[in-house]
Amino acid sequence: MGRILVGTASWTDRTLLASGWYPPDVTTPEERLRHYAARFPLVEVDATYYALPAEHTARLWAERTPAGFVFDVKAFSLLTGHPTRPAALPAELRPAGRPTGNLYAHHMDAAVVDQVWERFVAALLPLREAGRLGAVLFQFPRWFPIGGRNKRYILECKARCAPLPISVEFRNRTWMTEDNRAETLDFLRSYAIPYVCVDMPQGYPDSVPPVLAATADLEVVRFHGHSDRWTSHDIHERFGYRYSEEELRDWAPRLAELAELASRTHVLMNNCYRDYAQTNARQLAGVLADLTGPEKATPGAVAPGVVDGGDVRGGRRRSR
Repeated sequence: MGRILVGTASWTDRTLLASGWYPPDVTTPEERLRHYAARFPLVEVDATYYALPAEHTARLWAERTPAGFVFDVKAFSLLTGHPTRPAALPAELRPAGRPTGNLYAHHMDAAVVDQVWERFVAALLPLREAGRLGAVLFQFPRWFPIGGRNKRYILECKARCAPLPISVEFRNRTWMTEDNRAETLDFLRSYAIPYVCVDMPQGYPDSVPPVLAATADLEVVRFHGHSDRWTSHDIHERFGYRYSEEELRDWAPRLAELAELASRTHVLMNNCYRDYAQTNARQLAGVLADLTGPEKATPGAVAPGVVDGGDVRGGRRRSR
């Protein structure tokens, strides 16, 4: 069985800060990241979706986390076909005048888009150099259906991101219908691109079924919750769902089976409202640790097959 790292999709969400999860004396960005990294081995950076990251910031992330800690990083919105606010771009890359509407890459000068790509990749190189980078997550929008042009764009993303590895999450169901599922997975597998498995509400235009499949040496699973306010524009209503322990126990054997097909599996709780994600990540890590055998990990200690904070490695899972 490969390593399973469990973490969350945020460590700075304002509702998390207000929840009391951080001790009162943990108040600065550096202290919060160190506190988080002492409890989990993995985190997803979502701020990079909303604005281009800075190389200095990525270097600080690497310096403030221990060896073995991993960052998955969400791709900038302009690069995934999502609308992007002009203010999210550096001033020198914004269109002339005072644009008021959202920007899309296909409406922009190709040389400017090239600059965005180059700056995005360069900013994240310190994480790769420090051994802290998992993958760059390309979450494509619901208007990104299966097809030759979009497959070519995925390969373009892989090439432009090099040497940074990428992973791919779909929000258009055509990629994972029963008729297209094998084609999608074979395509990703042939180029060793991790398919991001999702647990999310079903029955919506952007719903994708919770199919677990290995397409690369790294696998990624993201838990979005099952909020009945999935269509809300308020992200805390959209993702404000707390998994029950029973739900997590149902998922654990499936995650363990997936981990047998890859050397690394990243499991991220994206139900980011107050401390829901941190609580559920901790619970899930404990359940997964139980599957490796009776040994337990205590904070700061390593037991056979388990590292505290959600890192499960080795061992065969017991039948359930």
